[in-house]
Amino acid sequence: MSSIDTKVDFVEDDLFTQVKPDTLSWKLLGIIKYIKKPDKDYPDGVMFPIINSELKSKNKKKIVMSGFIIPIDNVSYALSKNVFASCFFCGQAGPETIMGIKFKGATPKLKTDQYVTLEGTFRYNDNDVNDWIYHIENAVIVKGGK
Repeated sequence: MSSIDTKVDFVEDDLFTQVKPDTLSWKLLGIIKYIKKPDKDYPDGVMFPIINSELKSKNKKKIVMSGFIIPIDNVSYALSKNVFASCFFCGQAGPETIMGIKFKGATPKLKTDQYVTLEGTFRYNDNDVNDWIYHIENAVIVKGGK
């Protein structure tokens, strides 16, 4: 390999890491349909999400998303379109209004209803009814972390 080839490899790597993440919106996440299908845990059927094509194209890509922090248990959080009093768990919204969060590194200490902007990798789930529909993985807080 010549030194020119090596330089090109570095340039390609730098371009990859500099890709600007897409900003997702709750409006886009809300464009969703459901279909009733049988499941091993629900033989009479359960509603599975049908993910829109724009979100499918963002799967496993870098994104930015803002929302309210909702505690799930003592060690994990979700990102919500709404504050805790109006969130999915209270029956005030659908499952498309919340995202599971997997932080890069240690999970930070956050407050309920803290408004944050996260950057991470988007992932959707359309086949496990016992999991979130939307996820942000390798998440880092880019705004509102204090």
